Parts: sequence; structure tokens; C-alpha cells
Amino acid sequence: MDNALVVLTIIMIILMFIIAQKDAIRNLFGLILNVLAVFILITLINFGLNPLVVLAVIAPVIVAVSIFMSADENEVTFIAFKTSIMVILILFPIAIIVQYLGHFQGFAAENVDELENLSLDIGVNFSNVSIVVLLISVIGAISESSIALAASLTEVIDQDERMTIEQLKNQRKIISEQILGTATNTLFFGMLGSSAGLILWFTRLNYRFSDIINSKLLVADVVTMLLGMIGILVAIIISGHFVQKNFVIQKNKI
Repeated sequence: MDNALVVLTIIMIILMFIIAQKDAIRNLFGLILNVLAVFILITLINFGLNPLVVLAVIAPVIVAVSIFMSADENEVTFIAFKTSIMVILILFPIAIIVQYLGHFQGFAAENVDELENLSLDIGVNFSNVSIVVLLISVIGAISESSIALAASLTEVIDQDERMTIEQLKNQRKIISEQILGTATNTLFFGMLGSSAGLILWFTRLNYRFSDIINSKLLVADVVTMLLGMIGILVAIIISGHFVQKNFVIQKNKI
């Protein structure tokens, strides 16, 4: 397993340098910073700090690193950053409600054998941890969608100085549909790939459909996917709004 990780890491780094060239160093450094941020988040929660408070501090850091370390355009990155923070704030109460209704915190029945000889009295509120996991899992998709739409629309505007507001709205609709389709499919197939073995296991063991849809392991993955899709949709709407608003302001100055 360790050899596989090393090989994949080397391949990833080589491809980053081939594609991004000198910017690969910045992107790689940003990736390392985000890994460090997640490690700090886990460590602080392990020390007994409130997971939601830790999330409120670490999440903006992760978003900032993901966006500002991946692009040079100040207007695009600022719009993407504002959008991502707003979407996280919108998803936060939704995640709390979903967790309250779903009760998918902690460990599933399928984990009992692995945890049989271990103590579960570790002094951590797993409900809050589940909310943190939900939001951290979708930050990447939200940031990517925000910056993709902002960058694409900005590029379209720069290519046509005589563009009208109606033309911009049409371009915004076309690009939004493209990004929404690819991003949601990425989340769906990511969830399907990670849960394929579990679904196959349920099927071979003749689990009832009601047992499958109430499985804590599967439901957590599906909820994360749906929350990510909602986040992408909201991010596309807000990011497009900011770009269009800036376009109108610039037009009025001329």
C-alpha cells in the first residue's frame, strides 16, 4: 500500500509540473498547506475544542489557500473567495438540520467487529464531528465551481469589449450549465466509486432495501454528495451574480 501511495504521488507531481510548469510549485505548496490545515483541525478537535468553532477558523483558511494559490487574477479569486465563504455559511445550518434528522454520527453496525476491543468513551461529540466532515468534504467542490465560473465569465468579457448585459446573461447560463453538469457528475461518481464495494456487499448478503437506505455508512456518503451538489448550485448562482454585478458597474463607468 505504501508503495502504491508513493508511485501515485510521484505521478501526480510529474503531471502537475508538465501541465502547470512553474505554477506547479505554488499549487503543490497550496496542497501541502491544506493537508496541514486539516491535520491541525483534527488535532484541535482531539484536544477537546468545539469542532464547530475549529471549523469556523480552519474552513476560511482552506478556502483561501485553495483559491488564492491556484490563480493570479485578483478579481476572479476575490469573487470565488467571497462566494465560497457565503456558500459554506448557507450550508452550515443545512448540515446541522440534516445531521439532526439523520443521526448518522459515530460508527455503523458494520464497524462493530473492528471496534470490539476498543473504548468509545473518547470525549468527542460525534454529532459535531459529522457536521465538520460534511462541510470539509464539499469545500473543494464549492471552491472549484466558484473559481471556474468566475474565471470563465471574466475571460468571455475580456474577449469582447462590446458585450451587452443580455449577451453576458446568455454566456452565464451556458457556462453555468456546463460547470453544473460536470461538477455534479464528479461528485456522483466519486460517491459511487467509494461505495461500490459496500453496495455489492449489501446485495450479496441479501440486505433489504430499507436496510440499505438506512445504513449509516451509505447514507453519510449520499448526504455528503447531495450537500456538495447543493453547494455547487448555490456557488454557481452567487459567483455568476458577482461577475454580472461587476460587469454592470464597469459598463456604467464608461
